[in-house]
Amino acid sequence: MKIVVTGATGGVGSWLVDHFAAAGHEVLGLDLDRPPRERENATFLAADLTDQGQAWDAILSFDPDAVVHFAAIPRVGIEPDAVTFLTNVTSTYHVIEAAGQAGADVVWASSESIYGSVFAAEPWLPEYLPIDEDHPRRPEDPYATSKLVGEDIAAMTARKHDVAVTSIRPSWVTFPGEQQTAAARDRFDPETAEPNGNFWTYVDVRDVVSIVDAALENESSGHETYLAVAAENFLDRPTAETIETVFGDLPEECALEGDESAFSTAKARAELGWEPAHSWRDAEDEPADGPSFVDG
Repeated sequence: MKIVVTGATGGVGSWLVDHFAAAGHEVLGLDLDRPPRERENATFLAADLTDQGQAWDAILSFDPDAVVHFAAIPRVGIEPDAVTFLTNVTSTYHVIEAAGQAGADVVWASSESIYGSVFAAEPWLPEYLPIDEDHPRRPEDPYATSKLVGEDIAAMTARKHDVAVTSIRPSWVTFPGEQQTAAARDRFDPETAEPNGNFWTYVDVRDVVSIVDAALENESSGHETYLAVAAENFLDRPTAETIETVFGDLPEECALEGDESAFSTAKARAELGWEPAHSWRDAEDEPADGPSFVDG
């Protein structure tokens, strides 16, 4: 299969390129810069995906079977708000529309921030727990709003070109050998902690790769959305009890047990046969080796 991966030198994108290349697929990696080293079965082009000509030329010339779009400004606070919004929306339109013109199925990275609580000025409680794909989306920041618009672009493209487009909503992506979850856990005190809009949720990069794989293998049509999160929070504490202590309340409808994630992956399990396989309990002490064609 011929697969385009955008954001190919980024954290998740490089793992996706490595995975597909290792599986024997022909991969075209697109990013603002080419990586410092080569990868067998992968070709890399430097392209600014906010430029329609560059994006369409690169993708349509490759004539892919699938496009995996993970290029983006990944959160607020990196660039000015307008740049974050316009970059993400423009690049997503160019990439997904080009995929549609090529007749290629698409999997792309939306975000769990789309519900609105993650980057809200004052994080709020959801209407129910665990949060699922149908929960109302009320973003008030440019990053999450860019993902909301991106999902509308995804749905439009699926209708217009009769291709399958899957929007994956990952949480905070973590990597083997990293200690960020450990550091956050060590300094966490529920009595003094600030409300956390993603409710201490994360997902291992390898599980993001596997859900992308599952979405590409799924013989679906139209546009679908799936949450991609780990099975548990990274605090090693009961989730509902922690939320209640920090936020001062819980939604009336709360069905969380133990340290279960505040976001549900039931839909992905039912429709894609996917569930997270990795936990911070093992990942924090695993080797930190990532794709060899990029600097770690």
